[in-house]
Parts: sequence; structure tokens; C-alpha cells
Amino acid sequence: MSTNSGTTAAAEAMVVENMALVGHIVRETMARVPSHVDRDDLTSAGLTALVMAANAFDAERGVPFNRYAATRIRGAIVDELRSVDWASRSVRRRSRELDATRANLAMTLGRAASAAEVAQAAGITIEEVAANDDDVARAQVLSLHASEDDAIGERLVSSSPDPLAVIEQKEQLTYLVEAIAELPERLRLVIEQYFLAERPMAEIAATLGVTESRISQLRAEALVLLRDALNHELDPDLVEPADKPGGCAAKRRETYFAAVADRHAAGVRRPGPGPERRLTLNVSA
Repeated sequence: MSTNSGTTAAAEAMVVENMALVGHIVRETMARVPSHVDRDDLTSAGLTALVMAANAFDAERGVPFNRYAATRIRGAIVDELRSVDWASRSVRRRSRELDATRANLAMTLGRAASAAEVAQAAGITIEEVAANDDDVARAQVLSLHASEDDAIGERLVSSSPDPLAVIEQKEQLTYLVEAIAELPERLRLVIEQYFLAERPMAEIAATLGVTESRISQLRAEALVLLRDALNHELDPDLVEPADKPGGCAAKRRETYFAAVADRHAAGVRRPGPGPERRLTLNVSA
């Protein structure tokens, strides 16, 4: 009985002494996620992990408690982030409205509408259109495409803010939005409707007059193009070689890569501050 009491007292002391660690990790995390993520939820998850770490800590393993606890806390916070919807309801609602506007304009104009045309039709500014696209893209990247190799976890478990990593994250997500915009129309529609508007595959298939299986194929094709386009700009060594170099498909892919690069260059040259666009990304089929 005395041993249990002593263990409990020691655990409580470790919790009290390291509560500031939870606050530090939560502050670090809040700087890297959308502003609507609830700080209290992250703090609660972190404190729970701290208590569990204190109860499970074994000093004989030779690992300092604060290091052990920090790993548990960060892991709990990442789990909490994975469980929430990264885009607020208002962002989702506006996104659906903009997608409907884009679809109507495309039918009227016979082509994809420009950001200016979408903004005018929706009665908002171009900046608001871009900001909404950014918020939704960020949410989808984090919630749908960062689980394969735990890229979010790799970003969030850093023990201190890494300015270079933050810059890289922003650049990656910038390229993602631009790469989506340059996809062939049907592939772009599938990506926007499935991931951004969150429409069921059956609805998208009905809209395009194809089968759900075909929508799945188009989605996979689009994700491969997005992955290769980002790698082409950011890490060329990772670009998968074309099946038939010099063939029509390879030429179309190169044309797409060039279009993404041109769009990015135009954005860099554009005067005035643009909306903050990017975070982490791992696009995979």
C-alpha cells in the first residue's frame, strides 16, 4: 500500500512539474494549424497524455521524464488533430457555394471560369475566393493525404519551431492549389467535387455520366498527376519516369508540369500580399 501511495505521489509531482510542457507544445502546435482548431481540446489531450505518461514512466530505462512525456503529449495532440474536421462549417458551406458557382459558369461559358469571374458571380472578392480555396485545400491535405507516412506527425512533433520547415510547408501547399487548378477539366472536377465539396462518388458519376468505377480511376489519375507535379517542382528526383518517354501521355504530362510552373511563376510575380496558403502535404494515389 505504501508503495502504491509513493508511486502515486511521485506521478502527481511529475505531472505538476511538467504542466508547462503541455502549454509549450500546444502553443507550438497552434502556430501550425488553422486558426479555428480549439486550443482547449489540444490542451485537454495533452494533459491527459501527461498524466498517463507519469503513471507509466519507468526511470530505470534511463530516459528523462520530460523527454518521454513530450513524446506522449505530442502523439496525443496529433491523434486529437486527426479526429477533428480541419475546415469549419462556414468554410465548407462557402466552398460548396463556390463549387456550384464554378459549375454554373462552366456550363454558361463553355470553359472553366477564372477566379475573377467566380468572385464576381458570387458577390465576393478574389481574395476571399482564394482564401476559401486555401482553407479547404489545407484541410484536405492534412486530413486526407498526410497519413501514409505520418507527415503531419513529423511536422508537429518537432521539439522547437523550424522556420525552414514552415517555409517549405507553405511552398508545398501553394503548389498543391496551383496544381489542382491546372489539372485537365474532368480530373480537376473530380478532385474538387470529391475532396473539397465532399460529394459522394455516385453523385459525381451521375453528373459526369460515367460509372463510380470510372470516377475512382479519374481520382487516382489526378492524384498521381498532383504528386508528380509537386515533386517535379520541389524534388525532381522523386518524379516517376513516364511509362513511354516521348509518347503522347508523357508529352501531356510535361505540358501539365509546365503549366503548373507557369502558374506558380505568375503568382510569385503578382504584386501585393496574397493569402497564406500552405502547410504539409503528401499526395498519394
